[in-house]
Amino acid sequence: MDSRSIVVTGGFGALGREVARAFSAQGHKVSRVDFAKAAPDNNAGGWDYPGVDLSDSAAVESVLAEICTKAGGVDVLVNIAGGFAWETLDDGSLDTWHRMFTMNVVTAATISKASLAALRNSAAGRIINIGAGGAVHAGAGLGAYAASKSGVHRLTEALAAELAGTTVTVNAILPSIIDTPTNRADMPDADTSKWVKPEAIADVILFLASAAARSITGALIPVSRGG
Repeated sequence: MDSRSIVVTGGFGALGREVARAFSAQGHKVSRVDFAKAAPDNNAGGWDYPGVDLSDSAAVESVLAEICTKAGGVDVLVNIAGGFAWETLDDGSLDTWHRMFTMNVVTAATISKASLAALRNSAAGRIINIGAGGAVHAGAGLGAYAASKSGVHRLTEALAAELAGTTVTVNAILPSIIDTPTNRADMPDADTSKWVKPEAIADVILFLASAAARSITGALIPVSRGG
């Protein structure tokens, strides 16, 4: 559990950067993977992989092979990459449903599958997904997003059962609204005091990646308290 190989998808976003920093601060080797063309900051002591389509199996397998060569394998996979859309079914497009499913479910499934061999070789492999509290009970306009995040929840449960008896655990965090610059810009009049800080989510992820969480798998963990 000293210096481990950590892979963070969506690693260039607000939550991804915070999670990467938290692992780096503990001395781990962090690989940030993102669809964006360039990293917004420096990943000290780790590696960045920009421009990666996480729904493309060949692209993902190529990146994972390079990570395993540089970092000596994969111990923890944190699936943060995803997207959000608010759109009613009546006024919206079915393309949004395809896009949400691809961004949220297919990306997580693709890199999880590509990482399984390396994770099984780890003494304590971990997959930690980002679901959504809003997917437990969807409101108007959240159909496509909530359905796709529900897919992440089911992926988490099914893969945890599939990997029972191995060294790998699979869990998901279900945050409420995350306090990010994008969310603040999109909801300028909202009461942000109840929003979850990225660093609070990072703390939960660090715990799930630790030896203390070795007996937790298949869990969907709400993270919804502000402050």
